[in-house]
Amino acid sequence: MDDTEWLIAREVPGLRRYARALVKDRDRADDLVQECLERALRKQHLWRRAGSMRGWLLKILYNVHVNLIRHHRRTPETTPLEDVSVTQPARQFGHMQLQEMAHALDGLPAPQRETLLLVVLEGLSYEEAACVLDVPVGTVRSRMSRAREALQSLNLDESRPVTVRPVTLRPVTLRPVTLRRVK
Repeated sequence: MDDTEWLIAREVPGLRRYARALVKDRDRADDLVQECLERALRKQHLWRRAGSMRGWLLKILYNVHVNLIRHHRRTPETTPLEDVSVTQPARQFGHMQLQEMAHALDGLPAPQRETLLLVVLEGLSYEEAACVLDVPVGTVRSRMSRAREALQSLNLDESRPVTVRPVTLRPVTLRPVTLRRVK
């Protein structure tokens, strides 16, 4: 393992964390990181040693993510009906708070969410985040400000008591669908 490969391997945990935050699915995040690492190793001759390896890898990961989103828009993903589960496991209080925060993050527009995750989750500076996202630093500051305002407007408060109500799920019966010919 040469010096560059060692530097790349050192950043894998951060890449996985950012990928999971972006795609919200462990398997898809692992695929995203693997694609990122494959590209990084293939293109390692393009890395300028003066820059940050972390920023370079996060930029590759982000670009792979954007490319996959574009690809999925063209070919929407389908889930077989047999794989759809109607049961929901019981959740703990902490998990509910995390889920509430995840929903709040999901409510943000994608550019704000991606910027917020880079700065808050990955700890990048505004300049590094601007380099990863390929936008001016002012745009990063603006997105961060709007994201903070949006999250604050949701009035998320850790001390706020959360009422947990039991949820009863009813089995879903599917009715046959009759297709009619449209003239």
